[in-house]
Amino acid sequence: MQFDFGQNWQDFARAALTRDRVERAQREFAALLEGVPLEKASFLDIGFGQGLSLLSAARRGCRVFGCDINPKCRDALRTSAAWFPEVKLDAIPIVVGSILDGGVVRELGAAAESGGGRYDVVHSWGVLHHTGNMRVAICNAASLVRPGGHLVLAIYNRHWSSPAWTGVKWLYCKAPRWLQRTMVYAFMPVIWLAKQWVTGRDPTHQERGMDFYYNVIDWVGGYPYEYASIAELRALVEPLGFECLRSRPAEVPTGCNEFVFRRL
Repeated sequence: MQFDFGQNWQDFARAALTRDRVERAQREFAALLEGVPLEKASFLDIGFGQGLSLLSAARRGCRVFGCDINPKCRDALRTSAAWFPEVKLDAIPIVVGSILDGGVVRELGAAAESGGGRYDVVHSWGVLHHTGNMRVAICNAASLVRPGGHLVLAIYNRHWSSPAWTGVKWLYCKAPRWLQRTMVYAFMPVIWLAKQWVTGRDPTHQERGMDFYYNVIDWVGGYPYEYASIAELRALVEPLGFECLRSRPAEVPTGCNEFVFRRL
């Protein structure tokens, strides 16, 4: 059982993407990857979703590759690409499949063409905790990073409320459409007030060019769902041969911690 992220990204790209949001996404992408060489780098985006990070990397001079389990994300990417007219979308290799699948991992390695089947940058923002086996997903993603390359992740933070949210997300995915809509509208004011209280900002000003309404759908419905503290995530990745260059705590307690690792 899995939430239909592809449909949500399609709806977002068609109805909510604006020039201001595209520019915000590019600024925050640049801030996240500050210090990571991108010019002519091979860049793999695992779970590219609506495609803003993938397209931002292409605009920065990367040779980009994409992977997503949901084929609808290809359509969302095509819609988002209208804001990046210089990017040749048909030249971007896209693999549809799960990063948990060994065959998909091998296909991605073959697509790299150079670097021993590995990439200069493997990027996965807010994705690997939705695979159903976050540990294996992270290990598989890490295996695709070349020595000296970078692994860029965002993973939901562990919080006392995380088990309860797991139940909410499971219920959403099992519920009929009318109950799903009811749940989204019921949680919107709760999430709005919580975010405003924690950040002191208008919740409509979303990070990475996102939209509040579609983020609520993503949050309430995003199942499977796993999480890890910063210490837990580092304890998983660093023994794989990485050093943590920096980590950024989640803005809100149940949000995503961000990490930039370098392979030794």
